[in-house]
Amino acid sequence: MKLKSIFAAGLAASLVASIALPASAQVSQRTIRVSNGVAETHPVGNGIAAMRECIDERTGGAWTFNAFWSSALGDDLQATQALRSGTQEMVVTSSSPIVSIVPALGVFDLPFLFANEAEADAILDGEFGDYISDMMPEYGLVNLAFWENGFRNLTNSVRPVESLEDFRGMRVRVMQNNIFIDTFQTLGTNAMPMAFGEVFTALETRAIDAQENPYVTIDTSKFYEVQEYVSATRHAYTPFMILFSRAIWETYSEEEQQILRDCAVVGRDVQRAASRALSNESLARITAEGMQANELSAEAMAEIREAVQGVYERHAETIGADVVERMQAALAELRGE
Repeated sequence: MKLKSIFAAGLAASLVASIALPASAQVSQRTIRVSNGVAETHPVGNGIAAMRECIDERTGGAWTFNAFWSSALGDDLQATQALRSGTQEMVVTSSSPIVSIVPALGVFDLPFLFANEAEADAILDGEFGDYISDMMPEYGLVNLAFWENGFRNLTNSVRPVESLEDFRGMRVRVMQNNIFIDTFQTLGTNAMPMAFGEVFTALETRAIDAQENPYVTIDTSKFYEVQEYVSATRHAYTPFMILFSRAIWETYSEEEQQILRDCAVVGRDVQRAASRALSNESLARITAEGMQANELSAEAMAEIREAVQGVYERHAETIGADVVERMQAALAELRGE
């Protein structure tokens, strides 16, 4: 199914489910500014469009919902701080940039946490997601929903990665993130933190062998021009969080608050569908450009997950041991372990 068809079908179904209501005495005229670090062409744009349409229906046009793209209002961390100070209403941010504000969010950086999108959805939309959301008001934030940033996968110019042994010795660019650095060092690579803007040239000159990103980023960055192999390692899944300023939230009526929560979920469903469709399209494009793609066997993934358990232990104190244990328990229950 084409991306536009998925978007249209998801939006129609979600809007029906939300049940459009006319504006009431509890709905005031409001302007909401939402900041994004991504471009409007990103699947977040699909989610914002769906959320805007839902809000327009539910408020009878009483609200103006203005989106600002590509960090026009500052990067994700700066925008989140603006929410905390009550000078901006809303931001769509990956969890990773705001770990410095909410250390518990580091749980989503732990390696090989989710096996697939269904697991991620079940955890984020279930009790564990509520548990994380319940923490946010303490930091001056309200989380309306979890959207999708997606799974990260490994590309390299050395060999297909099909087992734990295949990681060894590779020079891998990683984000400047302690958990990512530790993960790839534990897998036996030479983990090299590097700004994203330097990656293509480093790959082209063979200063590094490999990098890791979602398929969409691999595609749009044209890494297929300087990399031969892409392996579905799915070593990290990062959610987007739809954050609202607690200070501003508390000036809204209960009805207005519910509209925001409901419409963020409408946007979530459309955004995830768009994200997954675009990811599949990107994988098809990069393989058409000549990259050799491979999946890893269940046995190989089990060995790799076992190898990185020490990462969980070493970072549990910073994240919060109770947070890590609760996540692991939720996953074990989901898997019937």
